[in-house]
Amino acid sequence: MNKLFKKIIGFPQSESGESFLSSFSAILFGVAFGFILMLIFNPSEAFEGIGIILTGGFEAGRSSLGTVLVNSAPIIITGLSVGFAFKTGLFNIGATGQLTVGAFAAIFVGVNWTFLPGNLHWIVAVLAAILAGAIWGIIPGLLKAFLNVHEVVATIMLNYIAMYLVVLGVKETVFNSLRSESLSVHPNAAIPTFGLDKIFPDSSITGGLILAFIAVIIIYIILKKTTFGYQLKAVGFNRYAAQYAGINEKMNIVYSMAIAGALSGLAGAVVFLTQSGIHITTTYILLPQGFDGIAVALLGLSTPIGVLFAGIFFGYIKVGGFFLQRLAFEKEIISVIIASIIYFSALSAIFKKYVRKVFATKKNSDGGDE
Repeated sequence: MNKLFKKIIGFPQSESGESFLSSFSAILFGVAFGFILMLIFNPSEAFEGIGIILTGGFEAGRSSLGTVLVNSAPIIITGLSVGFAFKTGLFNIGATGQLTVGAFAAIFVGVNWTFLPGNLHWIVAVLAAILAGAIWGIIPGLLKAFLNVHEVVATIMLNYIAMYLVVLGVKETVFNSLRSESLSVHPNAAIPTFGLDKIFPDSSITGGLILAFIAVIIIYIILKKTTFGYQLKAVGFNRYAAQYAGINEKMNIVYSMAIAGALSGLAGAVVFLTQSGIHITTTYILLPQGFDGIAVALLGLSTPIGVLFAGIFFGYIKVGGFFLQRLAFEKEIISVIIASIIYFSALSAIFKKYVRKVFATKKNSDGGDE
Protein backbone atom coordinates (compact mmCIF):
# COMPACT_ATOMS: atom_id res chain seq x y z
CA MET A 1 0.00 0.00 0.00
CA ASN A 2 1.41 3.40 -0.92
CA LYS A 3 2.07 6.19 1.55
CA LEU A 4 -0.74 8.38 0.25
CA PHE A 5 -3.36 5.75 1.00
CA LYS A 6 -1.86 5.23 4.44
CA LYS A 7 -2.30 8.92 5.12
CA ILE A 8 -5.92 8.72 3.99
CA ILE A 9 -6.79 5.80 6.25
CA GLY A 10 -4.67 7.27 9.02
CA PHE A 11 -7.32 9.91 9.72
CA PRO A 12 -9.82 7.54 11.32
CA GLN A 13 -7.14 6.13 13.58
CA SER A 14 -7.26 9.34 15.61
CA GLU A 15 -9.92 9.71 18.30
CA SER A 16 -11.56 12.61 16.49
CA GLY A 17 -11.50 10.70 13.21
CA GLU A 18 -13.19 7.66 14.75
CA SER A 19 -15.81 9.88 16.36
CA PHE A 20 -16.54 11.67 13.11
CA LEU A 21 -16.87 8.46 11.10
CA SER A 22 -19.07 6.75 13.70
CA SER A 23 -21.46 9.72 13.83
CA PHE A 24 -21.44 10.07 10.05
CA SER A 25 -22.26 6.36 9.74
CA ALA A 26 -25.22 6.81 12.10
CA ILE A 27 -26.53 9.70 10.00
CA LEU A 28 -26.03 7.76 6.77
CA PHE A 29 -27.88 4.69 8.03
CA GLY A 30 -30.67 6.82 9.47
CA VAL A 31 -31.23 8.74 6.25
CA ALA A 32 -31.02 5.51 4.23
CA PHE A 33 -33.65 3.89 6.43
CA GLY A 34 -35.91 6.90 5.99
CA PHE A 35 -35.40 6.76 2.24
CA ILE A 36 -36.41 3.07 2.19
CA LEU A 37 -39.62 3.96 4.00
CA MET A 38 -40.30 6.71 1.47
CA LEU A 39 -39.79 4.22 -1.35
CA ILE A 40 -42.30 1.88 0.26
CA PHE A 41 -45.02 4.45 0.89
CA ASN A 42 -44.58 6.76 -2.11
CA PRO A 43 -42.01 5.41 -4.60
CA SER A 44 -42.82 7.95 -7.33
CA GLU A 45 -41.78 10.90 -5.16
CA ALA A 46 -39.20 9.25 -2.92
CA PHE A 47 -36.14 10.58 -4.76
CA GLU A 48 -37.55 14.10 -4.86
CA GLY A 49 -38.49 13.80 -1.21
CA ILE A 50 -35.04 12.75 -0.03
CA GLY A 51 -33.63 15.62 -2.08
CA ILE A 52 -35.92 18.08 -0.29
CA ILE A 53 -34.84 16.73 3.10
CA LEU A 54 -31.15 17.10 2.23
CA THR A 55 -31.47 20.57 0.65
CA GLY A 56 -34.45 22.06 2.50
CA GLY A 57 -32.23 24.13 4.77
CA PHE A 58 -31.28 26.19 1.71
CA GLU A 59 -34.80 26.30 0.24
CA ALA A 60 -35.34 30.02 0.89
CA GLY A 61 -31.70 31.09 1.13
CA ARG A 62 -30.62 32.93 4.24
CA SER A 63 -34.16 32.90 5.63
CA SER A 64 -34.17 29.09 5.70
CA LEU A 65 -30.71 29.03 7.22
CA GLY A 66 -31.96 31.38 9.92
CA THR A 67 -34.79 28.97 10.65
CA VAL A 68 -32.29 26.11 10.84
CA LEU A 69 -30.28 27.99 13.45
CA VAL A 70 -33.40 28.98 15.40
CA ASN A 71 -34.35 25.31 15.65
CA SER A 72 -30.77 24.30 16.45
CA ALA A 73 -30.04 26.66 19.37
CA PRO A 74 -32.18 25.02 22.11
CA ILE A 75 -31.31 21.52 20.85
CA ILE A 76 -27.60 22.34 21.07
CA ILE A 77 -28.00 23.55 24.65
CA THR A 78 -30.07 20.58 25.82
CA GLY A 79 -27.58 18.34 24.00
CA LEU A 80 -24.84 19.98 26.06
CA SER A 81 -26.89 19.32 29.19
CA VAL A 82 -27.27 15.62 28.46
CA GLY A 83 -23.71 15.29 27.10
CA PHE A 84 -22.20 17.01 30.14
CA ALA A 85 -23.97 14.57 32.43
CA PHE A 86 -22.79 11.67 30.22
CA LYS A 87 -19.20 12.84 30.55
CA THR A 88 -19.53 12.79 34.32
CA GLY A 89 -21.09 9.34 34.44
CA LEU A 90 -24.75 10.39 34.75
CA PHE A 91 -27.72 9.89 32.43
CA ASN A 92 -29.80 13.05 32.50
CA ILE A 93 -33.20 12.07 31.12
CA GLY A 94 -34.67 15.11 32.88
CA ALA A 95 -33.57 17.77 30.39
CA THR A 96 -37.16 18.36 29.30
CA GLY A 97 -38.34 18.93 32.89
CA GLN A 98 -35.42 21.24 33.61
CA LEU A 99 -36.15 23.11 30.38
CA THR A 100 -39.82 23.41 31.37
CA VAL A 101 -39.20 24.96 34.78
CA GLY A 102 -36.54 27.21 33.26
CA ALA A 103 -39.02 28.34 30.61
CA PHE A 104 -41.63 29.14 33.25
CA ALA A 105 -39.13 31.14 35.33
CA ALA A 106 -38.07 33.09 32.24
CA ILE A 107 -41.66 33.83 31.22
CA PHE A 108 -42.65 34.80 34.78
CA VAL A 109 -39.84 37.35 34.94
CA GLY A 110 -40.45 38.41 31.34
CA VAL A 111 -44.12 39.13 31.98
CA ASN A 112 -44.14 40.50 35.54
CA TRP A 113 -40.81 42.18 36.18
CA THR A 114 -41.39 45.14 33.90
CA PHE A 115 -39.79 47.45 36.46
CA LEU A 116 -36.37 46.26 35.29
CA PRO A 117 -34.44 48.50 32.87
CA GLY A 118 -34.74 47.44 29.24
CA ASN A 119 -31.14 46.31 28.90
CA LEU A 120 -31.36 44.17 32.04
CA HIS A 121 -34.80 42.63 31.71
CA TRP A 122 -33.86 39.85 29.31
CA ILE A 123 -30.63 39.13 31.17
CA VAL A 124 -32.47 38.68 34.49
CA ALA A 125 -35.05 36.49 32.76
CA VAL A 126 -32.31 34.28 31.32
CA LEU A 127 -30.57 34.07 34.70
CA ALA A 128 -33.87 33.12 36.34
CA ALA A 129 -34.26 30.29 33.84
CA ILE A 130 -30.71 29.08 34.49
CA LEU A 131 -31.27 29.15 38.26
CA ALA A 132 -34.60 27.33 38.05
CA GLY A 133 -33.11 24.63 35.81
CA ALA A 134 -30.14 24.24 38.14
CA ILE A 135 -32.41 23.80 41.17
CA TRP A 136 -34.45 21.19 39.31
CA GLY A 137 -31.23 19.40 38.37
CA ILE A 138 -29.91 19.47 41.94
CA ILE A 139 -32.85 17.38 43.18
CA PRO A 140 -31.92 14.15 41.33
CA GLY A 141 -28.26 14.96 42.02
CA LEU A 142 -28.90 14.93 45.78
CA LEU A 143 -30.99 11.78 45.51
CA LYS A 144 -28.21 10.05 43.56
CA ALA A 145 -25.35 11.24 45.75
CA PHE A 146 -26.81 10.66 49.20
CA LEU A 147 -29.59 8.08 48.74
CA ASN A 148 -28.23 6.22 45.69
CA VAL A 149 -31.50 6.76 43.79
CA HIS A 150 -30.76 6.15 40.12
CA GLU A 151 -30.81 9.42 38.21
CA VAL A 152 -32.78 7.92 35.30
CA VAL A 153 -35.73 7.10 37.57
CA ALA A 154 -35.52 10.40 39.44
CA THR A 155 -35.28 12.58 36.34
CA ILE A 156 -38.10 10.79 34.50
CA MET A 157 -40.43 11.33 37.45
CA LEU A 158 -39.36 14.95 37.78
CA ASN A 159 -40.21 15.55 34.11
CA TYR A 160 -43.87 14.90 34.87
CA ILE A 161 -43.79 16.82 38.14
CA ALA A 162 -42.34 19.80 36.25
CA MET A 163 -45.00 19.54 33.56
CA TYR A 164 -47.90 19.59 36.02
CA LEU A 165 -46.39 22.28 38.27
CA VAL A 166 -45.64 24.57 35.34
CA VAL A 167 -49.17 24.25 33.94
CA LEU A 168 -50.48 25.13 37.41
CA GLY A 169 -48.02 28.01 37.69
CA VAL A 170 -48.99 29.40 34.30
CA LYS A 171 -52.70 29.30 35.19
CA GLU A 172 -52.08 31.06 38.48
CA THR A 173 -49.59 33.73 37.42
CA VAL A 174 -49.15 34.39 33.69
CA PHE A 175 -52.30 32.97 32.11
CA ASN A 176 -53.89 34.19 28.88
CA SER A 177 -57.37 32.76 29.35
CA LEU A 178 -58.43 33.66 25.81
CA ARG A 179 -55.83 31.37 24.26
CA SER A 180 -55.16 28.89 27.11
CA GLU A 181 -51.47 29.69 27.15
CA SER A 182 -48.95 31.90 28.88
CA LEU A 183 -48.93 35.62 28.28
CA SER A 184 -46.40 37.11 25.88
CA VAL A 185 -43.24 38.38 27.52
CA HIS A 186 -42.50 42.09 27.54
CA PRO A 187 -40.51 43.19 24.45
CA ASN A 188 -37.58 44.13 26.69
CA ALA A 189 -37.48 40.56 28.01
CA ALA A 190 -37.07 39.04 24.55
CA ILE A 191 -33.49 37.94 23.84
CA PRO A 192 -32.05 40.48 21.39
CA THR A 193 -30.93 39.38 17.95
CA PHE A 194 -27.41 40.87 18.23
CA GLY A 195 -27.63 41.77 14.55
CA LEU A 196 -28.34 38.22 13.37
CA ASP A 197 -31.66 39.36 11.90
CA LYS A 198 -29.70 41.37 9.33
CA ILE A 199 -27.59 38.34 8.39
CA PHE A 200 -30.66 36.06 8.21
CA PRO A 201 -33.55 38.33 7.13
CA ASP A 202 -37.18 37.20 7.18
CA SER A 203 -36.47 34.58 9.83
CA SER A 204 -37.37 34.43 13.53
CA ILE A 205 -33.73 34.16 14.61
CA THR A 206 -32.79 35.47 18.03
CA GLY A 207 -29.64 35.84 20.06
CA GLY A 208 -30.28 32.38 21.47
CA LEU A 209 -27.79 31.10 18.92
CA ILE A 210 -25.10 33.31 20.46
CA LEU A 211 -25.97 31.98 23.92
CA ALA A 212 -25.69 28.43 22.56
CA PHE A 213 -22.20 29.12 21.20
CA ILE A 214 -21.16 30.68 24.52
CA ALA A 215 -22.47 27.62 26.38
CA VAL A 216 -20.46 25.32 24.08
CA ILE A 217 -17.27 27.29 24.78
CA ILE A 218 -17.85 27.34 28.55
CA ILE A 219 -18.56 23.61 28.79
CA TYR A 220 -15.55 22.83 26.59
CA ILE A 221 -13.30 24.86 28.89
CA ILE A 222 -14.75 23.27 32.02
CA LEU A 223 -14.29 19.72 30.74
CA LYS A 224 -10.95 20.16 29.00
CA LYS A 225 -9.08 22.91 30.80
CA THR A 226 -10.03 22.93 34.48
CA THR A 227 -9.31 20.83 37.55
CA PHE A 228 -13.00 20.96 38.36
CA GLY A 229 -13.83 19.33 35.03
CA TYR A 230 -11.17 16.68 35.60
CA GLN A 231 -12.69 15.84 38.97
CA LEU A 232 -16.18 15.60 37.48
CA LYS A 233 -14.96 13.20 34.79
CA ALA A 234 -12.98 11.20 37.35
CA VAL A 235 -16.13 10.66 39.39
CA GLY A 236 -17.90 9.62 36.19
CA PHE A 237 -15.24 7.08 35.29
CA ASN A 238 -15.11 5.49 38.74
CA ARG A 239 -16.90 7.02 41.68
CA TYR A 240 -15.10 4.98 44.30
CA ALA A 241 -11.63 5.43 42.82
CA ALA A 242 -12.25 9.19 42.79
CA GLN A 243 -13.28 9.02 46.44
CA TYR A 244 -10.09 7.10 47.24
CA ALA A 245 -8.10 9.83 45.48
CA GLY A 246 -9.58 12.43 47.79
CA ILE A 247 -12.31 13.81 45.51
CA ASN A 248 -15.66 14.57 47.12
CA GLU A 249 -17.69 12.35 44.81
CA LYS A 250 -21.06 13.20 46.36
CA MET A 251 -20.76 16.93 45.84
CA ASN A 252 -19.36 16.45 42.34
CA ILE A 253 -22.46 14.43 41.41
CA VAL A 254 -24.61 17.29 42.70
CA TYR A 255 -22.50 19.86 40.82
CA SER A 256 -22.77 17.87 37.61
CA MET A 257 -26.56 17.64 37.74
CA ALA A 258 -26.82 21.30 38.73
CA ILE A 259 -24.79 22.36 35.68
CA ALA A 260 -26.79 20.03 33.43
CA GLY A 261 -30.02 21.48 34.80
CA ALA A 262 -28.77 25.03 34.37
CA LEU A 263 -28.04 24.35 30.70
CA SER A 264 -31.51 22.93 30.13
CA GLY A 265 -33.00 25.94 31.92
CA LEU A 266 -31.06 28.19 29.56
CA ALA A 267 -32.58 26.27 26.64
CA GLY A 268 -36.02 27.04 28.04
CA ALA A 269 -35.20 30.75 28.02
CA VAL A 270 -33.91 30.53 24.44
CA VAL A 271 -37.16 28.92 23.27
CA PHE A 272 -39.66 31.18 25.03
CA LEU A 273 -37.99 34.59 25.46
CA THR A 274 -39.08 35.71 22.03
CA GLN A 275 -41.71 37.84 20.34
CA SER A 276 -42.39 35.14 17.75
CA GLY A 277 -45.61 33.90 19.32
CA ILE A 278 -44.15 30.95 21.24
CA HIS A 279 -45.90 30.32 24.56
CA ILE A 280 -46.30 27.61 27.18
CA THR A 281 -49.68 25.99 26.61
CA THR A 282 -51.80 24.56 29.40
CA THR A 283 -51.98 21.14 27.78
CA TYR A 284 -50.15 18.36 29.58
CA ILE A 285 -47.34 17.56 27.17
CA LEU A 286 -43.60 17.15 27.64
CA LEU A 287 -41.59 19.64 25.60
CA PRO A 288 -39.69 17.81 22.83
CA GLN A 289 -36.44 19.82 22.91
CA GLY A 290 -35.17 17.96 25.97
CA PHE A 291 -35.59 14.58 24.30
CA ASP A 292 -33.99 15.91 21.12
CA GLY A 293 -31.05 16.84 23.32
CA ILE A 294 -30.56 13.17 24.23
CA ALA A 295 -30.28 12.25 20.55
CA VAL A 296 -27.94 15.17 19.85
CA ALA A 297 -25.69 14.17 22.75
CA LEU A 298 -25.54 10.59 21.47
CA LEU A 299 -24.81 11.69 17.91
CA GLY A 300 -22.22 14.21 19.07
CA LEU A 301 -20.64 11.59 21.37
CA SER A 302 -21.19 13.95 24.32
CA THR A 303 -18.39 16.30 23.29
CA PRO A 304 -19.21 20.04 23.17
CA ILE A 305 -18.02 20.46 19.58
CA GLY A 306 -19.75 17.26 18.48
CA VAL A 307 -22.98 18.39 20.13
CA LEU A 308 -22.74 21.74 18.34
CA PHE A 309 -22.59 20.16 14.89
CA ALA A 310 -25.13 17.46 15.75
CA GLY A 311 -27.56 20.13 16.95
CA ILE A 312 -27.19 22.11 13.73
CA PHE A 313 -27.72 18.92 11.74
CA PHE A 314 -30.97 18.15 13.59
CA GLY A 315 -32.18 21.70 13.06
CA TYR A 316 -31.38 21.34 9.37
CA ILE A 317 -33.24 18.02 9.05
CA LYS A 318 -36.32 19.47 10.76
CA VAL A 319 -36.49 22.35 8.28
CA GLY A 320 -36.08 19.93 5.37
CA GLY A 321 -38.86 17.81 6.84
CA PHE A 322 -41.15 20.83 6.93
CA PHE A 323 -40.76 21.39 3.20
CA LEU A 324 -41.30 17.67 2.57
CA GLN A 325 -44.99 18.16 3.27
CA ARG A 326 -45.38 19.75 -0.18
CA LEU A 327 -45.26 16.23 -1.63
CA ALA A 328 -47.79 13.46 -1.11
CA PHE A 329 -46.22 12.30 2.13
CA GLU A 330 -48.17 12.18 5.36
CA LYS A 331 -46.69 14.44 8.02
CA GLU A 332 -45.96 11.39 10.17
CA ILE A 333 -43.27 10.23 7.72
CA ILE A 334 -41.18 13.24 8.74
CA SER A 335 -41.26 12.20 12.37
CA VAL A 336 -40.44 8.61 11.42
CA ILE A 337 -37.40 9.72 9.42
CA ILE A 338 -36.16 11.91 12.26
CA ALA A 339 -36.80 9.08 14.74
CA SER A 340 -34.80 6.65 12.62
CA ILE A 341 -31.85 9.04 12.65
CA ILE A 342 -32.21 9.34 16.43
CA TYR A 343 -32.30 5.55 16.72
CA PHE A 344 -29.14 5.09 14.71
CA SER A 345 -27.45 7.92 16.57
CA ALA A 346 -27.84 5.80 19.69
CA LEU A 347 -25.64 3.25 17.95
CA SER A 348 -22.80 5.73 17.39
CA ALA A 349 -20.67 4.04 20.03
CA ILE A 350 -21.07 0.73 18.23
CA PHE A 351 -20.10 2.33 14.92
CA LYS A 352 -17.07 3.87 16.62
CA LYS A 353 -15.98 0.49 17.96
CA TYR A 354 -16.43 -1.07 14.51
CA VAL A 355 -14.46 1.70 12.78
CA ARG A 356 -11.62 1.27 15.26
CA LYS A 357 -11.59 -2.49 14.72
CA VAL A 358 -11.63 -2.21 10.92
CA PHE A 359 -8.75 0.22 10.73
CA ALA A 360 -6.74 -1.61 13.38
CA THR A 361 -7.07 -4.77 11.27
CA LYS A 362 -6.09 -2.86 8.14
CA LYS A 363 -3.07 -1.41 9.89
CA ASN A 364 -1.90 -4.84 11.05
CA SER A 365 -2.39 -6.46 7.65
CA ASP A 366 -0.52 -3.66 5.86
CA GLY A 367 2.17 -3.15 8.47
CA GLY A 368 5.09 -4.09 6.24
CA ASP A 369 3.67 -2.90 2.96
CA GLU A 370 5.13 0.32 1.66
